[in-house]
Amino acid sequence: MPLVNLYFAPALLLLVLTCPLWQAGQSLPVMSKGPMTDSCVSYARTLLLNITDALTVNNLFSGIDCTKQSMELNIETNTASVCVPKESKCSGIVQSEFNEESCLTNIGKDLHHYYKFLAAQPDPNSLLRPTLLFSLRELMESCFAWSLPTDLASEEPAADHTSSYDDRLSLCKVLKGFQVRTITINRFVAYMNSGEHTK
Repeated sequence: MPLVNLYFAPALLLLVLTCPLWQAGQSLPVMSKGPMTDSCVSYARTLLLNITDALTVNNLFSGIDCTKQSMELNIETNTASVCVPKESKCSGIVQSEFNEESCLTNIGKDLHHYYKFLAAQPDPNSLLRPTLLFSLRELMESCFAWSLPTDLASEEPAADHTSSYDDRLSLCKVLKGFQVRTITINRFVAYMNSGEHTK
């Protein structure tokens, strides 16, 4: 299984990054379970930048070379497969239809999952909450409010104790998976903004 993750992750990332239909450089409003605005595009980009920045913060992963670790994706969702644009040839399978509802539902589940995970992480040096967790919550509140945990407003921050080696290793792997999933989310938003899904 570790070898599958090792070979699958770079291939998936290469596929996602090279597909010309999913360029993240567009910024038109998205219409979905609730009206999305241009700010949703900005929030999604900010989240991706904050995840990427967090992966370079050595204090989060002391004693671990995070760049050499595999990633852990949320396996409870099918975001990568259900958010493929129609007529896309990137995956080798041409889809004739795009199921917006299914894609949004899977993205919402992903955001919910990663928010719960990150909120439970110890953060004694405030390296996660003011940037990464804040930008994730901002995206959820503004663009995917229906995916917010019901107890989000009353959620207590995780105890600010020193994290163990296993905690830091898990955080590294999950953040790497979240980075790849957030690339998919950004590309979905760009696809929706392009209006190609309505043609």
